Amino acid sequence: MERPTIIAPSILACDFARMGDECEAVLEAGADWLHFDVMDGHFVPNISIGFPVLRSLRAALPEATIDVHLMIENPDDYVEAFAEAGADLITFHPEATYHPHRVLQKIHACGIRGGLVFNPATPLDWVEHLVDDLDIILLMSVNPGFGGQAFIESTLPKLRELRGVLGRLGRDLDVEVDGGVTPDNVAAIHAAGANVLVAGSAIFGSDSYEETIDAMRTAADQTLI
Repeated sequence: MERPTIIAPSILACDFARMGDECEAVLEAGADWLHFDVMDGHFVPNISIGFPVLRSLRAALPEATIDVHLMIENPDDYVEAFAEAGADLITFHPEATYHPHRVLQKIHACGIRGGLVFNPATPLDWVEHLVDDLDIILLMSVNPGFGGQAFIESTLPKLRELRGVLGRLGRDLDVEVDGGVTPDNVAAIHAAGANVLVAGSAIFGSDSYEETIDAMRTAADQTLI
């Protein structure tokens, strides 16, 4: 099944003093989701935003789909709080917890979608054991923790490998890529197997959100997964 292309601006790259206005602007410009990065200064070497910001953003944009990416240790302890604050889906790194299956169970018990995130050097082995509990898989195309990094080209064969694994296991899931995504490389990323495209600097740093989002969608939709 051909999955629709989803453009998810990463709000890590927006002007935090104007976050509500900028998030509303990218949605009006054609974005499908908002990508919400949570960092704890332990799992990744940076600290970002948490529950109060998510709660405020949900109140300001009640119809938005908010994709929460937990780059934190022990995500088990925080799933319910992020769901309550307004997450529509939660992804986490399996190596950040002793019990990834339990985390997925907690996410689903909250009535939202859940999935795993794989760093550039993390193998895809977890998929074999958890595939029936996954709604989405996110491949990092940079080392997590900071915005504005260049796309790691080895993500492309990893994407193709992931789509092969999912095909063999009979699962058709959303596959997301985050890091260094630009209008210039989305065609290759989409063709390799990703239908959810996270872009931060490429969108929020552009002169026109609408033109950039349109260019990304057009480039992606000209290729087939």
